[in-house]
Amino acid sequence: MPVGNLKPQILRLPEQPGVYLFLNEAAETIYVGKARSLRDRVRSYLGARGSSPKTDRLLDEAASLQTIVTDSVVEALALENNLIKQRRPRYNILLRDDKNYPYLQLTTGEAFPRVLVARQVARDGHFYAGPYMPASLARRTMSLTHRLFGIRSCNEEITGRRGRPCLEYDIKRCIAPCVASLCGPERYAEAVTATTLFLEGRNEELTAQLQTRMTLAAEAERFEEAAQLRDALRTVETLRGRQQKMATVGLGARDAVGVKLGPAGAAIQVFQVRRGRVIERVDLSTDTVAGAMVVAEGAGMAVAAPEADSGEVLQAALEQFYQDHEAPPEIHVPTELPESTALEDWLTAREGRRVRVVVPRRGERRALVDLAMRNAALAYQSRFDPDAGAAYDALDTLRALLNLPGLPRRVEGFDISTIQGSETVASMVVCEDGRMRKGEYRNFRIGPAASGSGPDDFAAMREVVQRRYRRVLAHGGPFPDLILIDGGRGQVSAAYDALESLGLGRMTAIGLAKQEELIVLRDSPDPIALPASNPALRMLQQVRDEAHRFAVTFHRKARTGRDLRSALDEVAGIGPRRRKALLSAFGSVAGVRRASREELTAVVGAKAADAVLAHFARP
Repeated sequence: MPVGNLKPQILRLPEQPGVYLFLNEAAETIYVGKARSLRDRVRSYLGARGSSPKTDRLLDEAASLQTIVTDSVVEALALENNLIKQRRPRYNILLRDDKNYPYLQLTTGEAFPRVLVARQVARDGHFYAGPYMPASLARRTMSLTHRLFGIRSCNEEITGRRGRPCLEYDIKRCIAPCVASLCGPERYAEAVTATTLFLEGRNEELTAQLQTRMTLAAEAERFEEAAQLRDALRTVETLRGRQQKMATVGLGARDAVGVKLGPAGAAIQVFQVRRGRVIERVDLSTDTVAGAMVVAEGAGMAVAAPEADSGEVLQAALEQFYQDHEAPPEIHVPTELPESTALEDWLTAREGRRVRVVVPRRGERRALVDLAMRNAALAYQSRFDPDAGAAYDALDTLRALLNLPGLPRRVEGFDISTIQGSETVASMVVCEDGRMRKGEYRNFRIGPAASGSGPDDFAAMREVVQRRYRRVLAHGGPFPDLILIDGGRGQVSAAYDALESLGLGRMTAIGLAKQEELIVLRDSPDPIALPASNPALRMLQQVRDEAHRFAVTFHRKARTGRDLRSALDEVAGIGPRRRKALLSAFGSVAGVRRASREELTAVVGAKAADAVLAHFARP
């Protein structure tokens, strides 16, 4: 076996702590491990053949070996974690955030920050809060930051030289930093500070700050600003009284961790307890277990672990998780970790205070760990559903193809339906994580100002996109990651015209042309052609076809309503009840038209019968 060729090198390894790396023939790192004794740990792989198919695959691919000696196991742990995150070897457990629940991002790296919905936390200098469960809570909270503090929602560049503010200022959802005479950098910075306190849940501090600012504004006779601060203060106090967080006086600051391990991967739940309250639940998962669980460490082991148990998965997951998160004084786990002492020493050195990894056995602490375990089981079932995996592949393909910053988890599709400009309607459908959300579909009637005397799909598309995202702005979301237009370059340009008029020009819209099935981009002269079997194309086709079906169905209903209105509703004295009686008696509008005066009188009376006859007698 290839790893046998490395035996002379392995036998010369030092008996010191360190990190070892297996590389394949292409010099790519395929596994990173740590050890108390490099020689003993790496030598265990020589006898690991046949222990499991996963171990065999690692041994078959290993073509070379590299080692790094460290002064302690703690240093080896830190170095291993950094190398795993940097090189992402395929046979290591790779921890990643689950995207089921969103965060709120306060873009403090910008001169005039905004509040946005984010699917993951990035180390980009911005402030993050969450995750929010359910996801609608994130959008409602974002809307509150606009209404309470006037944080802007547009994505235009703020210079302060704009002549007049937009509609958001008029409806009191923005304090207009774009107009320097209305809001300067100092006042906007105060709004950002208040928003940060609000998102952190520090309502006591926020209340005191709002009270002080309201008093100062009133003393300076800035009564409109004082009234706005008063309303914000009342809302914050109301929210504080309605907070529903799990709280126990004795819990203090600690994290409770649960794990569910299965054939498809692992799901990890971290309940973060601060000041006796569970303030956040972080949902994490590993990549596919196949070929990724050869992780056991330690001196004197005869073979590498053929199957990772929950303790080994937790060990690797916590090492990566606390590289980017602050560790509390205690971390509660459901089972013993292989290297809990090394993990404690590493976290203690990082935090500058004692950090303990504990397995609680009873009481409230164990109950919270059990709760995390149950949530991990549910997360595993949700994440590793076969249909969800196929959808993830399609979304990831779209992300790479369209150069998007993240997965287009929410796609909104638009279509126009009309016949010679008559009864023009539009539809909007929603696809989240590869599944159609029928409860969020919307229909739009397009007035004659947009559709004109003849068919004008471009004007109709411009109107419906503008109407849709004006409403989304007013409600603070949800904003789509991708907009799909049923049509070509003209329809896409019309959609961008509408988005730019709302300050949303940075959103991504594409078109999917019929027949050739080409993907049209605004900034690319050539459309993109994908194979018919491509999962990304199939997903776009599904959204486009659903938007078309929904638009056609609504258009047929509109035509039917138009026909009935022109025949009966325009008759003086014929209301909904008499119309229903006539249609029930004669079966159709044609039957009403053929009926005699006596027959009509028997149903709706003489006066209404004369009106019906007079209406149908017109040329």
